[in-house]
Amino acid sequence: MPSDSPRAVVPMTSKVPAPTGQTVPTTFYEAVGGEATFDRLVTAFYAQVADDPIMRPMYPEEDLAPAARRLKMFLEQYWGGPHTYSEERGHPRLRMRHAPFTIGVRERDAWLRCMRHAMDEVALPEEYDKAMWEYMERAADFMRNA
Repeated sequence: MPSDSPRAVVPMTSKVPAPTGQTVPTTFYEAVGGEATFDRLVTAFYAQVADDPIMRPMYPEEDLAPAARRLKMFLEQYWGGPHTYSEERGHPRLRMRHAPFTIGVRERDAWLRCMRHAMDEVALPEEYDKAMWEYMERAADFMRNA
């Protein structure tokens, strides 16, 4: 995990043969449905951001698609998926990348509100939802700079 991002406690499984000859998922990313799940999560999140009076001004790009792609790549990598984020952008350096924006309690809470809505829409099983939400809360608080 990147040293400048909050750590998650991730319910992991071990790769063992299943009765059907398939294998059990080995990462959180695989266990929750992989790319399709993270795509749904990020799409739902940015649908909220687009209409949020606190969040939308923090995204200078008219098109939110590039920001959505970056968040999706980061989350996928963090939760055990492809390392596309690091391959394309290097170390996440989350605090540095967010430094140009004033992020106080109001902004943190708006981000969490948008993310909670997105997570509710995706509806992960309870233990995965809990682990991801705890990470989102820590990450949002970690980004505060004001």
